[in-house]
Amino acid sequence: MQVWTDVSQVPTGWGPSVVTLGNFDGVHRGHVAVLTRMVEDARAVGARAVAVTFTPHPAQVHRPHDAPPLLLGDTDRIELLAATGLDAVLLVTYTLDFARQSPQEFVERYLVGALRARTVVVGRDVRFGWQNAGDLSTMRELGERYGFEVDVIDDVRPGGTPDETPAHRRWSSTWVRELLADGDVRAVSDVLGRHHRVRGVVVHGDARGRELGYPTANLGATTGMVPADGVYAGWLRRGERRHDGTPVAAEDRVLPAAVSIGTNPTFDGRDRRVEAYVLDRTDLDLYDEEVALELVERLRPTLRFDSVDALLEQMAVDVQEVRRVLGTVLSSPSDRG
Repeated sequence: MQVWTDVSQVPTGWGPSVVTLGNFDGVHRGHVAVLTRMVEDARAVGARAVAVTFTPHPAQVHRPHDAPPLLLGDTDRIELLAATGLDAVLLVTYTLDFARQSPQEFVERYLVGALRARTVVVGRDVRFGWQNAGDLSTMRELGERYGFEVDVIDDVRPGGTPDETPAHRRWSSTWVRELLADGDVRAVSDVLGRHHRVRGVVVHGDARGRELGYPTANLGATTGMVPADGVYAGWLRRGERRHDGTPVAAEDRVLPAAVSIGTNPTFDGRDRRVEAYVLDRTDLDLYDEEVALELVERLRPTLRFDSVDALLEQMAVDVQEVRRVLGTVLSSPSDRG
């Protein structure tokens, strides 16, 4: 899949294209269903399937103080979009200058001029252009003017039902955020079709875990919404190479882990941390390496213990619980495609 970070990078003569627009935060089941169908439709008519998306999220530009937390960073979002079979992603840097384009200017430059769209796939609530002046009727009018069709997609729901009960509400990033705020990562996996990821570079901590016999990989600044405090069973995923270019052995790329999120109240901690203990491994040097944590199940909330011995006793129980949970999962879902 090709990835362009500016419209000028689109090759001359690209297309014809079937194009969709969206933020695709989370790349949840609804996104995947729409994109997979779009790819199939593009293949059937000899066109290329392209998603136009934005970074940062427009809400972070227009209302940074109350923008919702992002479910994914760009690295994971691009990887998951590629898995749907798209031919290309145009990752547009979203700025106030970009936002000032009229609906017609956006369509002329991006959809028609660069991508040569023959079909544009949008939801019924599509908004685009300066002050969101463009809507579905605008897109249809521009389609008639510039010669592309508009394919309207409806919300995708579990079981294909329009029922709005909790069990059948539409797949959405908002739903995922609500579940993560409650720490319900198992339910999150059902909405996403995979485990939720938190990514970051491993940094030096206070080495307390190593002293206790449970060395942890502490993540610095993270991408991906961090769920509620607690202890989780999950997978620590590494890349093919470390930060210094040395290769990572295949068997060391996806590792079972106990993940702790919180402030370490037993030690009067104040800073909220995300750290992972890789089961039975004290030989790993992960410092300065970017890793992703895939969260499978929340085992318990963060607790304050009266003594280090009590903490160690609970940590041993936690590790056994991680074994039990991950023992029912043969591998990280990402490995199964």
